[in-house]
This record gives sequence, C-alpha cells and structure tokens, in this order.
Amino acid sequence: MSEITDGTMAPPFFPLLRRLDAEVHGVRFAGVIGGSGPPLLLLHGYPQTHIAWRKIAPDLSRSYTLVIPDLPGYGASRLEAMQPRWTKRRVSAALLALMRRLGHRRFAVVGHDRGARVGYRLALDNPNVVAAFSSLSVVPTLDAMSAMDYRFARKNFHWFLLAQDADLPERLLTAAPDAFIDRALATMAGGLEKVDPAALEAYRLAFRDPAVRHAICEDYRAAVNEDLELDAADRANGRKLACPVQVLWPGAAMTQGSPNPVAIWSHWAADVIGATTSGGHLQPEDAPDEVLVALHSFLNSHLSDRQ
Repeated sequence: MSEITDGTMAPPFFPLLRRLDAEVHGVRFAGVIGGSGPPLLLLHGYPQTHIAWRKIAPDLSRSYTLVIPDLPGYGASRLEAMQPRWTKRRVSAALLALMRRLGHRRFAVVGHDRGARVGYRLALDNPNVVAAFSSLSVVPTLDAMSAMDYRFARKNFHWFLLAQDADLPERLLTAAPDAFIDRALATMAGGLEKVDPAALEAYRLAFRDPAVRHAICEDYRAAVNEDLELDAADRANGRKLACPVQVLWPGAAMTQGSPNPVAIWSHWAADVIGATTSGGHLQPEDAPDEVLVALHSFLNSHLSDRQ
C-alpha cells in the first residue's frame, strides 16, 4: 500500500487532515485521514465525494482518528477493473481491507446515502469489526424498495434511470453531466443555491469523468440486483446488525403516514436510536451542527480508545 502525506499543502477542504492515497483490494483509494482517538470511517453518498464531510471533519478529528475515502469509483478513487460488479459487499470488503492496512481492526462507521448502504453491508458481513453504525438519510434497500410509491419514484427517478442496463444511462449522461448532477443536488438540498459553490464545482468536476459516471451507474445496478438479493436473504435468515445503530433523518422527509426510520431499522438491529435534523437530504452539509451533536452523543456511548 502507498500512503501519501503532503506536509506542505493541505488537502482541499480539509486543512487539518492529510491526503490518503492507498492501493488495496483492487482500488486506489483517494481521500483524507487524520485526527486522534478511536477510528471512525466516514462514507459519502451520491453524487458526492469525500468532501461531503468537510463541515464536520474538523470537529470529529479532535475525538476520532478519521478515515474519509471516496467510495470506489467515485471522486478520485480508481478501480483496477469494473467487473465483476462492485456490489455493496465487494465495496465493503475493499473498505475493510483499507482499514486493516491502516491498522484499524475495529471501528465505527458513519454513512450518508449510498455510503450508508455500504456501511450496513459492512456491519452485517463483519459483526466483530463494526463497533457502531450511524445511517444518515437511509433505510435498508429492501425496505426502501418495498415502500416505493409513485411519489418517491418521481422524485428519485435516478434510481431507475442509472440502474438500466449498460450503456444506455452512460450515453445519456454524456449529453449534459452538469445539468444532471445539478438537478440531483438541487432536489436533495432544496435548491442549488444551498450548495456551497466550491463544493458544487468539485462535485461537477468529478461527475464529468466518464469512468466516475459508469461506476455510479454500476452502483445503482447493483442496488436493484445483487444488493437487493443480499438484503432479502439476510431478512429471510434473520440476520441482524450486531452493533448499536443510529439513524438520523431529515425532518423535511418525514410526512404524515410515512414509515418511521427507527422502526424500520429495529427489524435489522436490537439497539437502535434515532433523531431528525433540519434541512434537506444532504445532512452533513445542510445541518452539520445538529449532525455533530447527535454523532458525538452516539459515538461517545459506544467507542473507547481501546477500539
């Protein structure tokens, strides 16, 4: 493994952390690392990169040793080969290999959006490794699909567009990548003007790369195929997360009669707590102070320097 630390130039958006450049398990991971204390893996969502954590990382780095990668294929994390498909199981195995190479045998995971789907797969497949798991804006894929209605499908049409067989979505995205990602972020944030201009440009830059768009499409294809099958098998076999689970949900997404995320997660774990935040779907960016309060309370209860 190579790990590059540039002592003369701070990584963009993360002045207190160091660059991560690590090749392991078929992935050359990019991102940032740093801090002190028990290890904490932060996983971003679609259509973002590791910089989604820029507003909360400085505070967390005072209490935890942070590992904040771009998900495989996203951002600047490059794949040696796309096939076989990078399912959440395969992605989580690569992240576990990364954490072990960095010397972390047991750690907590906080995931937002797609990162949370990777996070709960990592916890399910490795019950002795994940000490605590926090899911931001996400319930398991099986439950999300089971509760689908036309309102959700209209708002989240990208789930099904990106999941179409290759390479139709890739060809369509080539026509206007900025317009597509702008629409996605505007919907999630409640208006594109609410996304920091510097972060927006960084997200656009990553999404302009055809390899990144292809990896994202494969992520969504996995969700409605292999990932969904794994969830269904786990449900049928009664498998649950062995670690404590926290679910943070944007209050704007809670409508009358909508399923309670804590109740949903209680089918997957024995120890579940939850809270809502203000703002929209992009919780670490929309409501960083609220997310920090909730994370500190949860993680302090379940982590120690012995992790």
